[in-house]
Amino acid sequence: MALSSQERLRRFYERFQGNDQVLIAINADPDAIASAMAVKRLLWRKVTAITIAHVNIVKRPDNLAMIRLLDVPLTYWSALDKSIFTRVVMVDSQPDHHESFQGLIPDVIIDHHPPTSVQAPFQDIRPNYGSVSTLMTEYLKAAKIRPSARLATGLYYGIKADTNNFQRQAIPEDIRAFQYLFRYANPHLARKIEYAEIRIDFLKYYRIAIENMKFRKRRAFVHLGQVVSPDVCVLIADFFMRVNRIEYSIVSGTCEGRLVIIFRNDGLRKNAGTLAAQSFGKFGQAGGHKSMARAEIPITGLPGELKVEDEKALQKWIVRQVNFGGRKKK
Repeated sequence: MALSSQERLRRFYERFQGNDQVLIAINADPDAIASAMAVKRLLWRKVTAITIAHVNIVKRPDNLAMIRLLDVPLTYWSALDKSIFTRVVMVDSQPDHHESFQGLIPDVIIDHHPPTSVQAPFQDIRPNYGSVSTLMTEYLKAAKIRPSARLATGLYYGIKADTNNFQRQAIPEDIRAFQYLFRYANPHLARKIEYAEIRIDFLKYYRIAIENMKFRKRRAFVHLGQVVSPDVCVLIADFFMRVNRIEYSIVSGTCEGRLVIIFRNDGLRKNAGTLAAQSFGKFGQAGGHKSMARAEIPITGLPGELKVEDEKALQKWIVRQVNFGGRKKK
């Protein structure tokens, strides 16, 4: 039997004591940032200290704008003394999702990605939800906490971002949470975040993508080569989904010793998360949702004949893996 919101909140609060130093661990994107803000509000005056730490380098313009405009205090993962924390909360992620999380033992996991092998004393994982911001809105309502304008705007935008304005996976709970937050959010602030300017050093990747795009069976394949951040691949993948006749975009790039592959589709085709896992799961971490997914493969885990410098060969390999799952074309 499904737990009520009040029972989930009670079990969440049971994990904490007044002298706890709490670490909220995230892979920073709008949904994760907003959800971390909500956890911090839930624990306000209930624990000694709360720190939000991110494992990724934040470079996407909307993420940077969100952090700045909503005044979100974040600490980079490598700058932390993790030994001082007595409780660890993970939102919008799980320990298996990033190499920096490896070995982390969370006390709380709240997520909407499919569950992995790592368990927590309290976990609330609901893969049918379009965003964790929706879950956190339910927690706030159960705690009878009216969100501030900044928190409401963050959660409002988190839902918009992770459901792509309800064009990706969403359920009635996402819509109800969005409608509730609309009463307290600042839509002008949300618009500033959503339409944050593209960084000038990102523009070159659009040129590379357009020049190197391969179109196969309504799928757009792009390999960008070396990128300054995996967020570049996300931006390009979303960009190609706006092009007529493209039903799937698969965009890859190498960064910090990893091959990152981003999947986007129109939500009507084969499940993107399943396709990512089937195509690249044996080489590294791969999975996601029906319309959006991701694979990350250590360069050292690529087949021996592949060289990162040979970008054309690498792109051909990605196309072959996606189209044939590594099987030879008949």
